[in-house]
This record gives sequence, C-alpha cells and structure tokens, in this order.
Amino acid sequence: MIKDIEPGRWLFDAARRFGSSPALIAADTVINYREYQQLVQETAARLRRAGLESGARLAIVAPNRLEYVILLMACWQLGAVAVPVSTRWPAKLTRDCLRDIGCFRVVQPDDFAESGLLDEISGWSLEELVNSRVSGNQQTEPAIPEIDPDIEATILFTSGSSGRPKAVVHSLANHYFSALGSNQNISFEPGHRWLLSLPLYHAGGLSIVFRALLGGGAIGLPAPQWSLEEAVSRLDITHLSLVPTQLYRMLQQEVYIRFRARVKAILVGGSPMPPALIQRAVTSGLPVFTSYGSTEMASQITTTRSGDSAEHLLTSGTLLPYRQIKIAEDGEILVKGETLFKGYLDKDGLDRRLTADGWFRTGDLGRLDEQGYLLVTGRRDNMFISGGENIQPEEIERLIGQLEEITEVVVVPVRHEEYGARPVAFIRPRPGCVAVPDRIKSHLSARLPKFKIPDYFFPWPEELESSGMKISRRDFIRLAKAKAGPRL
Repeated sequence: MIKDIEPGRWLFDAARRFGSSPALIAADTVINYREYQQLVQETAARLRRAGLESGARLAIVAPNRLEYVILLMACWQLGAVAVPVSTRWPAKLTRDCLRDIGCFRVVQPDDFAESGLLDEISGWSLEELVNSRVSGNQQTEPAIPEIDPDIEATILFTSGSSGRPKAVVHSLANHYFSALGSNQNISFEPGHRWLLSLPLYHAGGLSIVFRALLGGGAIGLPAPQWSLEEAVSRLDITHLSLVPTQLYRMLQQEVYIRFRARVKAILVGGSPMPPALIQRAVTSGLPVFTSYGSTEMASQITTTRSGDSAEHLLTSGTLLPYRQIKIAEDGEILVKGETLFKGYLDKDGLDRRLTADGWFRTGDLGRLDEQGYLLVTGRRDNMFISGGENIQPEEIERLIGQLEEITEVVVVPVRHEEYGARPVAFIRPRPGCVAVPDRIKSHLSARLPKFKIPDYFFPWPEELESSGMKISRRDFIRLAKAKAGPRL
C-alpha cells in the first residue's frame, strides 16, 4: 500500500496542501502549486487531443526548463510513460535507443529542430505543447485521474560504466518511495528551494521533481548561462544536488561564503568524494551529505545524516527508508526494496536480472561498518590485472585523494607488454597548488604494494569535463593510451 498519498494524486494533493507556496522558480517566473496544477491540466489536455494515450511512451529531448517539468507531470496524469533522453547524444544513438523500446514520439524545443532527430520519429514542439503562463481560465475542479502506481511511469537510459545505454523502467511507486525516504532524511518543505543543477534525464535530477511534490518545496530552474554562484544567489536556493566536480568548482570560487548561512543541504553523489574535498567542505561550514545511489534504485540508496562527522562523510552514509542492502560474499553490493526498478526494457520486453531471492546486483563493491555506514570500494568491472595481481583503481584514487593539494583523481589501466596492464593516474590539484609525482609516490608507497603505484601521473584533462553524474572512464582510458601507450 502507498503510505500517505496515492502517486496518481500527487499534484492534486500538493495543490491542496501547499496552494500558494512556490512550486517552480525560474529567472523571471514564480509558479505556485495551484498554478502548477492548472498548467499541467492544460498540457495534459493538449497531449490528449494530440493523440497521446495511457501507456504510450513519449521521449523528451530538452535542457532543464519550466516547460519540461510541466510536461513530465502531464504525461503521468495521462498515464503515459515519460522517456527523458540526454541532449548530449547524437541523433542516431537517440533514434536507435528509442526504436529498441518502441518509443516513436518525441518532444523537443524549437531550437533543437536542426538536430536531425525527427527525420525518422514523429515529434511535437515543446513550446506548442506547454505554456508556462497561467491562463486563469480554469473554472471547475479538475477530475482526479485513476492511475495505477505500479505501471510504467519513466524510462531512463543508463550506460553504467560501459556498453550500450540500458533502458531502466520505473513506476510512480518507485519514485514515490524514493522521494519519501529522501525527505525523511533531508527535509524539503515550503520555503525551501532545490536547485535543478542536474539534468532531468538523470535519476538525480528527476528525483527532485518528486521530492518537491511530497515535501512542498520549490524547484529552482537556472538559466543555461548562469554560473552556480549566480543560480544560488538569484533563485535564493536552500538545497543543492551536486557531483564532486561541481562542489570542487564551488569551493574553488568560494561562492559558499555568500550563501552558506542559507543553504541547508548539499547532496553529493555520482562518484566517490576525494577525502581532501570533503575535509575542505566541512572546514568551510557547508552542510554536505554524501550518498550512494543508482538509476535502478531511482536515485539515492544510502546517505549520510545531518550532524554526521567528517569521518562519516568519507562514507556513503546509511540506508534510507524503503530500501534494503547487503554485501555478498564476494564483496558486491546487493539492493532491493520499494524503489527497485521494474526492469531493463529491450526488444524482448522487461528483464529484471535479479538473484533467485530478489536482490539486484549493482556491480559495485563495498562494505558496511558496525554502525551501518556504507563504504564503496569500487566497481567490479573497473578492476584489472597487472602481472597476475588484482588492482582496484578506486583504492588508489582514495589514497591519492587524501593529499590536501589534490581535489580530483582518476586511475585507469593502460596495456603493458610484460605485465598485461599498468595503472596511470590523472591528477587535478587545488588552485595554486602543484601535484608533485614524487610526493604522491611516497604517500602511496607507505600504504600500497609497489605494483599498485601508477607508472605515470598526468595533469587533469579539462577537455573531458562532463555534465553527467559520473566520469567516463572510457574517455580517460582512451586518453591514457594516447599519452602513455608508446612509453609502456
């Protein structure tokens, strides 16, 4: 049973409970919950007239904006399935992935018209479907839809650490319990504003939409050209979701000095946090929450708690409500619970890929301490063998990240004639600091066997910056091969 609110009624209950409280905030627009409901009603009516039916799949290829959020809600009100797609994909990859899941309609902004995406897929203009201005014409109470919370609601694409993007199917109930557990750990109430700094085609960005509906906080949508500092300041932000790179940039610019008294939570996930970055954030007085999550579990699985120590922030926190976790004998992290996805969708239908007793294998390795805090030690498929010895790159990254002058590090393998593979490291130092290879090697030599110490330390490649939730190790491997290949 759904605990408090039927997912199909979310927006209606939010409009009744939170009324005139802001729901969506952009540069020149503030939409309250009653207006939000009306705009969704009007958009749902346009979709219905255009022929979108319950169960139909609708792809959305657009940057974060007010109209995008409204369109998502309209899809769910009709019982349709929203398929947010990365704006960074080439048109061919988008067409191929959508064809594989039987999605033949797409919405995109007018300024995406030259992408070539619509050559083989019928589409609609986002601007024509969604009006972000309230008409004020609603005269009667809208009928509340009857929506099964367990049917398909979203399809998100994830490639994990490698391979063709996988289509991950969630129900409204999955998203509901994800938001409910998150809000019990990090309060998100009327008067709060969560910056939508992660794309809506990622679980981390999409989850903010659901947290707002349950808690009554507002979603802050920054203009594309705004810096993080400008977005936090102009939208009066209280909550942020960041990847470590974004937190690094924020600390580098010291924008926190001007808003740290107002910000109540900075949720960091997507990849491990370098220890030096955590220490600097704590010293700066920032309310950081570290977390571990996955697309398959609809975002967060574990998260640290308010008041946790700096030592606890070096972990990924404790289990949130409505989730379960255990560590397999081989160290792999297994999860299940109310947030667990319905399965991967392909041409042959849904495939959950669960163990016989219902657990999902994450592919991540980790351990739980006596207090239940999770330490993620790496990904199974990142491990490589050098001279017959297993090397987990995340172990090396964690140790290099202990150095105060280091803010980010990635270790990847390159082929080696004698040993099969050898580790090399890409290092990003703090502004004004220099990463000295001999100092790094000395630090590692006291803690690791010699075969785990990288052969080369390369400067951080700014050209590989990504707006995604995770770094692309494949890109780093390609760059490492170009830089170190001839030398090994």
